[in-house]
Amino acid sequence: MKLYLKILSISFLLCISLTTFAQQKRIVQFSGIITALNTDVAVPYVTLRNTSYANETFTANHEGYFTFVAHVGDEIELSSIGYANIKITIPQVAGDKYTLNIEMTPLVKELPVVTIGRPLPWASIEEFNREFLAMNVGYDDILSAQRNLSPQALAALSKVVPRSAEEIQAFNNFQRHINMSNKAINQNFANPLLNPFACGQLINQIKRGDFSRERLKY
Repeated sequence: MKLYLKILSISFLLCISLTTFAQQKRIVQFSGIITALNTDVAVPYVTLRNTSYANETFTANHEGYFTFVAHVGDEIELSSIGYANIKITIPQVAGDKYTLNIEMTPLVKELPVVTIGRPLPWASIEEFNREFLAMNVGYDDILSAQRNLSPQALAALSKVVPRSAEEIQAFNNFQRHINMSNKAINQNFANPLLNPFACGQLINQIKRGDFSRERLKY
C-alpha cells in the first residue's frame, strides 16, 4: 500500500512538473526573410529544422520567406546548398510573434586548376581564344525547345522516326474518307478516247443519231 501511494505521489509531481514546463515553453509565430550576407539577394528554399521539437522541418519559399509555429527557447537550424549552416534560438518576446531578418554566409570553394595539355586542335592560343569566344552557349530551355520544334527539325525527324499506331490509323481513316468522297470521280485520270471499246461505242452512238437535235428535242 505504501509503495502504491509513493508511485502515485511521484506520478502526480511529474505531471505538475511537465505542466509547468509546458507553460514556460510559450508558443510564438516565427517568421522572417533569409538573404545572403551583406546583400539583398534572397536565399530560396532554405531548410529550417527545429532540433528542439522532434526535428520538425520547414522550407522557405523562392523569395526566402518563411513562417511557422515554434516555442520560446527552441533551437532552429538553417541549411542550404552553397551556404554555411547557422543556428538560431528563439528568445523571450513580449507578444506571440517573432520576426527576424536572417543572413547566411555563402561558401566559396576554390576548384583546382586544370591545365590543357598538348596536342591541341588549334595552332596557337590566339586561335583557341577566337574559337572559344565564338561559341554560342546562350541557349536556355525555351530556345532549345523552339529549336527542336522548328519545321526543319520536325522534317528531319519525320524521315527517321517511325510512325506510331495512332498516326497510321488516323492516316488510313483519312485515306478511306477521301476514297469515299471521290468514288464518283475518275481517280486514275484515264482518257476514254484512248479506250478502243469506248471509241467503238461512241461511233455506234453517232451512227444511230443518239446525239441528234431532233431526237434530243432541245
